Amino acid sequence: MSDDQPTPRPTIPSPAAIAARVHPRPAAAAPAPVSHSESARFGRVDDEGHVFVTVDGEEKEVGSYPGATPDEALQYFARKFDELAASADLLEARLANPDVSAKEVADGLKTLQKHVAEAHVVGDLAALQATIERVGTGLEAKRAHEAEHRAAARAEAAEQREAIVAEAEKIAAQPPGSTQWKTSGERMRALLDEWKQHQRSGAKLDKTTESGLWTRFSHARNTFDKARRAWFADLETTRTEAKGAKESLVAEAEALATSTDWANTARAYKQLMDRWRTAGRAARADDDALWERFRAAQDAFFSAKDEVAAAEDEEFRGNLVVKEGLLTEAEAILPVTDLEAAKAALRSVQDRWEAAGKVPRGDLERVEKRIRRVEAAVREAEDTKWQKSNPEVAARARSMVEQLEASVSSLEAEVAAAEAKGDPKKAEAARGRLEAQQVWLDQARAGLDEFGG
Repeated sequence: MSDDQPTPRPTIPSPAAIAARVHPRPAAAAPAPVSHSESARFGRVDDEGHVFVTVDGEEKEVGSYPGATPDEALQYFARKFDELAASADLLEARLANPDVSAKEVADGLKTLQKHVAEAHVVGDLAALQATIERVGTGLEAKRAHEAEHRAAARAEAAEQREAIVAEAEKIAAQPPGSTQWKTSGERMRALLDEWKQHQRSGAKLDKTTESGLWTRFSHARNTFDKARRAWFADLETTRTEAKGAKESLVAEAEALATSTDWANTARAYKQLMDRWRTAGRAARADDDALWERFRAAQDAFFSAKDEVAAAEDEEFRGNLVVKEGLLTEAEAILPVTDLEAAKAALRSVQDRWEAAGKVPRGDLERVEKRIRRVEAAVREAEDTKWQKSNPEVAARARSMVEQLEASVSSLEAEVAAAEAKGDPKKAEAARGRLEAQQVWLDQARAGLDEFGG
């Protein structure tokens, strides 16, 4: 070893290397040599060239630098300390940076602590240690903050995943008959994509929570898929059955298309239509094709029926003229003044009415209502006459008159007696009852007169 090299000592890592490992930085031009370090005041050099550092009032030898002046030797070890101190300050600054993770700071602190423990330097080692301790304390706080942030992020992520699962379970729980399968299926696929996105970019959940939510989500998806397969399998079966039923209905409708039994066949078509409505739906293409055949057969029958009815209506128009004349004659009977004459006239009209035959269907209800109105008026007049000639009713009317006459006589006597006694109040009360009884008696006598009594 040459005389201008320091005496052999345990290897002291380069402070620059320490700084690079604590906080790697891009390569830069080397700074100008430091001519004097204030850290040298914490050390001394003895007469033999040994360099010491003072720590807590005690000296500790750190090495020697043969061939150098005492100041040069002291400055050498002081600059080594300055580089370590600069690395510690840099690490403390990184601790305060929210973009630097606790793990990065922890890795840097571990490396710094290792190199400080191995370093042979001159400087304020107590201050350096204090910086390291502050970094350690701050690191714990940073770890706690990051843990709190991770917990909040996990809670939010769990809530978002829970929302995905809850919606999937709601979709799966829909009654099959009211489920919009296409829309619900698309939403289920979108929820799966959302789940995967959360896995890729969201906060990581603990294994138990992740597993539980995934189990529920997977079960909901499987339940939905199973229900959808069952629904469409049943639908296919139902459509096949409906197709068979409607094919039978079409065959019946086509067999009736040429029938001329108008009334019975029209009822048969109505029954076929009722059965069609309850037969269910086949596949759209089959259903449409079968309906076209059914409707064509039905239209063919009713078109033929309408043609015949139109011909009949033309034939019946002459009958309508006759019946309208008979209606004029019948309505002239009203009001009924002579019951027997009215009955005879009505019988004559009725006989000729039946002989006149059918009228067009569009006029049937109108003319029937008019003749029924005349018939009802004659019948009512006959009923009224019977009531007036009924012996029992006449006897009841006569009895009522007799009772009221007796009551009126009694009240007249009561009025006279009260007046004779000079009791105007009692006389007035009796007179009020007498007036009421007199009104009833007048009405009863008018009713009796109707019975000729």
